[in-house]
Amino acid sequence: MKSEPVVDNAVSSTMSEKVEHKPAREHHEPRTERTEQTPERREERPREERPRVERPRVERPRGQIPPDTVFIGKKPLMAYATAVMMHFNSGQNTLTVKARGQSISHAVDVVEVVRRRFFQGKLTIKEVRIASEVLGEEGDTRNVSTIEIVLEKAA
Repeated sequence: MKSEPVVDNAVSSTMSEKVEHKPAREHHEPRTERTEQTPERREERPREERPRVERPRVERPRGQIPPDTVFIGKKPLMAYATAVMMHFNSGQNTLTVKARGQSISHAVDVVEVVRRRFFQGKLTIKEVRIASEVLGEEGDTRNVSTIEIVLEKAA
């Protein structure tokens, strides 16, 4: 016994019909291209200048920064990695990488990139010191974590 395929005429007739697309709404205006302002136009407009408020600059006591220290901050990782490589390529054998707060993980990344990618096995971590500093003024003090990673180049 052979069974013939069942064809649903309702489905096949709707599939063969063409779908009409409705025109775009008429209340929309066509987009216009933005034109770049020429430098002459920019200069024509008067520039409003805010008066500068001179704030007293707080001088913090800073000791002499040792020449064999790299402070990690907000710059890109490779900027610090380059500084570390230049230090060791200048003939020095030890370097201290310092960071505090949210830059601690950035410092660890810098040390690991330099150790693994650029000085494969020639750079060792001699010492890691962690501490916390109290920052702020009386009544508004907070603790900030710090790290110092001492690197040594194998001879």
